Amino acid sequence: MSDNENHPYVQSDQNPPEFSLTAVIVGVILAIVFCAANAYLGLRIGMSIAASIPASVISMMVLRLLLHRNSILENNLVQTIASAGESIATGMVFTVPVFFLWEKEGVIEPQSFSMIALLALFGGILGILFMIPLRHYLIVEEDAKLHYPEGRACAEVLLSAEKKGNQSLYVLWGAFFAAAVKFLIDACQLAASVIVLPLRKYHTALSTEPYPALLGVGYICGLEVSATLFAGSLLSWLVLIPLIVFFGGDNVVAPATLSIASLYGQGGPDAIWSNYIRYIGAGAVAAGGITGLIKSLPVILSSFVNGIRGIGKEKKSVERTERDLSMKILLPLVGLIFLLLLILPQIPLNFLGVVLFMICGFFFAVVASRIVGVIGASNSPCSGMTIAALIVSACILKKAGVSGTAGMIATLSIATMCCVITAIAGDTSQDLKTGFLLGATPWKQQVGEMISVVFTAVLIGGIILLLDKAWGFGSTQLPAPQAHLMKLVTEGVMKGTLSWTLVLLGVAIAIAMEFLGVSSLCVAIGIFLPMGTTAPIFFGGLVRYLVDLRKKSAQNGILFSSGLIAGEGVMGIILAVLAVVHVDQKLDLSGIFTTGNFGSAAITLLTMLLLYGGCRKEISEEK
Repeated sequence: MSDNENHPYVQSDQNPPEFSLTAVIVGVILAIVFCAANAYLGLRIGMSIAASIPASVISMMVLRLLLHRNSILENNLVQTIASAGESIATGMVFTVPVFFLWEKEGVIEPQSFSMIALLALFGGILGILFMIPLRHYLIVEEDAKLHYPEGRACAEVLLSAEKKGNQSLYVLWGAFFAAAVKFLIDACQLAASVIVLPLRKYHTALSTEPYPALLGVGYICGLEVSATLFAGSLLSWLVLIPLIVFFGGDNVVAPATLSIASLYGQGGPDAIWSNYIRYIGAGAVAAGGITGLIKSLPVILSSFVNGIRGIGKEKKSVERTERDLSMKILLPLVGLIFLLLLILPQIPLNFLGVVLFMICGFFFAVVASRIVGVIGASNSPCSGMTIAALIVSACILKKAGVSGTAGMIATLSIATMCCVITAIAGDTSQDLKTGFLLGATPWKQQVGEMISVVFTAVLIGGIILLLDKAWGFGSTQLPAPQAHLMKLVTEGVMKGTLSWTLVLLGVAIAIAMEFLGVSSLCVAIGIFLPMGTTAPIFFGGLVRYLVDLRKKSAQNGILFSSGLIAGEGVMGIILAVLAVVHVDQKLDLSGIFTTGNFGSAAITLLTMLLLYGGCRKEISEEK
């Protein structure tokens, strides 16, 4: 970005084309593509690919090269609309398959298409509406603290087409490099996707992933944030896992059904992490999120009060780049959704359930926005926050007498909409950060997101029904790992088999971090995420520290990092499409040749050298 990032690329007194029919049509088409691809990907491997940056790249190709439209704000609106499709898919495929699993077990009756679509629609719209009064504080006032790495990367990608000279080449080089690496690792299987260093005598292991995009995220975030994330993983893998294995022995501790010794013997430290640490991480994420919400509460309330006071007043003096959707639209929409949730027969919630959902939904919108501001949407622990929503909702409903099958359906419905809110709020935040840097009009982006939600909410219901009919959730083709975890938590709370000790342990860790003056949410995210994800983020932050230490300009590195994130995102979508058409297995060359851990380590070192080597200009020279 420019030297002063508070000055947008397009000034507020300029009005280039932005919200056009062309942008809406192209954006909706891309949203449908990303929604379908990520639904399949999420059900197959339990994760999705953030679509903002791939959408930016494709938007430039379509609008600039094919349609010869050169407005950067129009390009930005396309990616804003397109990225919402991925978020809707993420929020739904982590939870909705549980309904189908219960149906196959004979626990519940078949669920309707309309219920699935409505859960996606209401969750998606509320995720956007809840972000509107928070935008100025989180996106503008917290600009120096909340980096929104993918939002900044997306802005760099769009700006690369505007700028002349070599700056755009850094984005392109990074994109091609990351895309090639992801293709060679994930498609051709020529290198290990995770480098693992077993520490058997210590009952744990160290790991890292070689994907360049993660190093790019760390470089953009800097050392302080990336080191705090990594500290959470160190706490998990070098303290908690060894303690559990050492003291656990032959004890069988819920939620696992095998002894700790058997778990470790069969699955190593990964089995301990998936059966125990994720619950500790979920408790820590919930506590860290509540702490962050309490800290932000005065500003949040102030934002609401100022918004309500502004109803009915003229806002002609407000700059174009600061115009959000009016409270005259926001409040009636929220009220209408509240009423529809109560009266529509497809929504299995009573008054308590609706109130509970609205409160949890707003909380998760705030927390999700702050999380993606730190580590980006791709690494946001959406499932961790959904687990927290499941636990809180199930406990309250159970205490209120809503238990058994009805309680499980209501709990999962709340969690589904909260999961959608979490995903869409994080995506909206990234998009609004991109718009803030480029000089977009916030209300136009917010309307664009809503248009995308309406289309993809209908689409996702059909996709889920189709995939279940084709292969069935829980099959080899569609194992739906996140959904199985949600099923386990919901049944655990309702049937009284959930280990509260693990959840409360995470809460205690988060509180301890706050007393130490450390960001509890960052540490909690590090606990919940595997070390393979946080380690490369830390390496990227370390490179940024060395660049700053040598008083070099980090600008080229930020551009290159933006390209790394973009290239891997685009290739992730391409690989998802190849998986859908069953071409991915034909690309596997591991039977012929593979470099294993050596190749992955070489890729990591090469990426770090490229990040550092690209920053050659001294800061004093640029001035």
